[in-house]
Amino acid sequence: MPASIHPVILCGGAGTRLWPMSRRALPKQFLPLVSERSMLQDTALRLLGLEFAPPVVVSNNEHRFLVAEQLREIEMALGAQILEPVGRNTAPAAAVAALWVQEKDPSGVLLVLPADHLILDVYRFHDAVRQAARLASSGALVTFGITPDQPATGYGYIERGDAIGDEAGAYRVAHFIEKPDRARAEEFIASGRFSWNSGMFAFSAGRLLEELGKHRPDILATSRNAWEKAKRDLDFLRLDEQAFAACPAESIDYAVMEKTDAAVVLPVDIGWSDVGSWSTLWEVGNKDAQGNVVRGDVHLRDAENCYVRAESRMVSVLGMKNAVVVETDDALLVADQSQVQKVKDIVGHLDGAKRTEHLTHTRVYRPWGYYESIDAGNRFQVKRIMVKPSAALSLQMHHHRAEHWVVVSGTARVTRGDDVLLLAENESTYIPIGTRHRLENPGKVPLFIIEVQSGGYLGEDDIMRFEDLYKRD
Repeated sequence: MPASIHPVILCGGAGTRLWPMSRRALPKQFLPLVSERSMLQDTALRLLGLEFAPPVVVSNNEHRFLVAEQLREIEMALGAQILEPVGRNTAPAAAVAALWVQEKDPSGVLLVLPADHLILDVYRFHDAVRQAARLASSGALVTFGITPDQPATGYGYIERGDAIGDEAGAYRVAHFIEKPDRARAEEFIASGRFSWNSGMFAFSAGRLLEELGKHRPDILATSRNAWEKAKRDLDFLRLDEQAFAACPAESIDYAVMEKTDAAVVLPVDIGWSDVGSWSTLWEVGNKDAQGNVVRGDVHLRDAENCYVRAESRMVSVLGMKNAVVVETDDALLVADQSQVQKVKDIVGHLDGAKRTEHLTHTRVYRPWGYYESIDAGNRFQVKRIMVKPSAALSLQMHHHRAEHWVVVSGTARVTRGDDVLLLAENESTYIPIGTRHRLENPGKVPLFIIEVQSGGYLGEDDIMRFEDLYKRD
């Protein structure tokens, strides 16, 4: 290998076209949409078999513990987890990752991968990465072009120019083209000179920074400022909020790849998909004899070419064709496959109506475990809470609600005012309004409790934290 490969996994994105599964607090990269693992986990595991440095993950602050936990589950050690205080697209994210790599390994090659893509042919992917690393070590800025199998209008295209003599299958980039209409896409396919733009890249850290300085010095300067002012927080590297907010929001394509004269495209056929809609999941899914793809407890009768996903109950579909049906415990989507790109409009409607079904699921993950809503009504709310072994909620207090806790399984250590209680299965306690309290799991198995809240205001923002292992506000 000509230089060390430093995978950079970009973990932003909202995935609004995959509602109701994908939501702001739990977007598609953290969901098991294709396999039994999340897309982030599949992206990280796809690297196994290559010689690579520990990956760098760039994520937003809100998802920091979710990223760390999902990678811990697959035993993937990280080089760094860099936290963006605000989203600024891929160019600033790649810039700060390059600054980190350059400091650790001046000749290192960045392999930039979105966390939410699917690649079915991992062996060909590895071969392509090795070739891209060679090209990047010689100064090229490499983009992986996907060999198209249809005149898709949802992707940008890359036209290849002259072949690179000593690297079979690699070409100079002639042009980047925005998403075309159908007729133009058909022309591109017929010519045989075009690839889809995958959004995956390889370049040396120094070369990327050099090209940013040449073409977008403002992005380089603001990214460097945010990097130099970054602070360590637990296992995270937190970029300076004010400095990073000043970065222009721009993609790597616009900022560098479309301007540089060192762009190289490596056309590959690796079973790639950006999993950008429910119809895409139907395309890549395992189909039955009638062309249906199902997940969960699903019963079909006289259905053809449907994608049906049941998350919390049995779903039956009768006499439908080309339909998408996605069920969660608080929302249901039914759509024709030809309309799935408009799912983002539903999310816009929910946002405008001040609803919450696009923000969170009924199960909400926290660094200590999760809680899920069971029931709610006037002046009360019932939750099921899971606390991971050796984890603890913050020492906190509520101004407007009291809480009743019943241990379902496991052992709970409860701080209640000046008292510390140890509660076993079927034991309970009461936390009055205004009382400092903490819930901990001192055991080696998950702790499950039922929490009944009662009071005049039950919002999640009614909390005053005094101590917190996770340094949350």
